[in-house]
Amino acid sequence: MTGQEKVEARKIKILEAAAKVFAGKGFQDATISEIANAAGTSEATIYDYFATKEGLLFSIPLGPVQQLRETAEFHLRLIKGAANKIRAFLYLQLLFYRNNRDFASVLMLILKQNRRFLDTQAHKMIREFLKIFDHMIKEGMDSGEFRSDIDPYLLRSAGLGAIEHVTTNWLMLGQPDDDEFLGMIDPMIDTLIMGIQNIEETGICPLELSKIKKNKTGGDKK
Repeated sequence: MTGQEKVEARKIKILEAAAKVFAGKGFQDATISEIANAAGTSEATIYDYFATKEGLLFSIPLGPVQQLRETAEFHLRLIKGAANKIRAFLYLQLLFYRNNRDFASVLMLILKQNRRFLDTQAHKMIREFLKIFDHMIKEGMDSGEFRSDIDPYLLRSAGLGAIEHVTTNWLMLGQPDDDEFLGMIDPMIDTLIMGIQNIEETGICPLELSKIKKNKTGGDKK
């Protein structure tokens, strides 16, 4: 491992330790000393990388968001159809939160309450990542898969808002439990897609499609 690789590895370890401590104690109550202990390093070393505790907090999303974006872009290249891409995009996001609980807790319960976070590089990365959703909506509208009169911003807000709501309840209340967490994605997306799909293109009324799915589910249970 080169010197630069060692530096990056140490930085990642500090960020992971910070996410764990912040998720467990909150930003105000957590101390750099506790983070240093969790990372197996010294406070002085942490300050070599991050000038302030808040600067450390704001740096936590950089790696995870980049990782999530690369994962999403890889999978989306293999999927046809805007609705299928939206389903995969939201599922991957929810799965990432479940598998990275400390990061999800820091993002949903701490950073989203901090107005200064809006001016950070990490928040810029998140905005760029979410543009993928906008592109999928436009793809569906251009192809005729989605209605042409929908508002992409409102649709993105509805889809991502649902993901954030489920994740926040999971983090704060433990509901839904881990087994049910990912199972909520299909009903949410079905509701979303039925509201925006082009009825003339599919030839199926959303209400009829809903009945078909209910009947199918009931039949499977039998």
